[in-house]
Amino acid sequence: MFKRRLPQKLLLIISFSLLSCLSQAGPKDFQQPIKVDAKSQFVDGKNKISIFKDEVSITQGTLKIDATEVEVNASNGEGKEIFIARGEPANYQQKMEDGTLVKAQANEIRYEVNKRMISLKGNAQLQQDTSSVRGDTISYDMNKEQLLATSDDENAQGRVTTVFRPESVKKINEQNENEASKQDKEQP
Repeated sequence: MFKRRLPQKLLLIISFSLLSCLSQAGPKDFQQPIKVDAKSQFVDGKNKISIFKDEVSITQGTLKIDATEVEVNASNGEGKEIFIARGEPANYQQKMEDGTLVKAQANEIRYEVNKRMISLKGNAQLQQDTSSVRGDTISYDMNKEQLLATSDDENAQGRVTTVFRPESVKKINEQNENEASKQDKEQP
């Protein structure tokens, strides 16, 4: 009985440590304007929908989303836009206050500005420092500091995969890289 509880507690502790890192997204990012850059743009002013195509890039401070196509729904008003980025994959990255970089990718990335919500759909994966989460969908609520990952039954037999790399492994890899770099410099 003790063996069953330990992994659940350990998983819970590790999940909270991943979330605490993610929750430190620079608040300055959300005070910055959102810039969308693309090769083409279509605007439906009546319905307040814009569609950007070909090499689309969204930036807001250190937050960056790259995609093939982005649909922006501004029908709820300024500051309440919803950005839906599509690609194979679409990519997201953001630098946290502590300097670590969070990266994610999925077939679709939905960014809800006023809710500070990022949702990944279709072959979703999120990586922060040495930890990663994979599933069909991943949603992260930056205000509530909550992450939810799910998988379809067809995707990897309905499983979500989280990989945690211990700090000791990270240090060993860094030492090996440093030693290899020193050896390369010493060779004539």
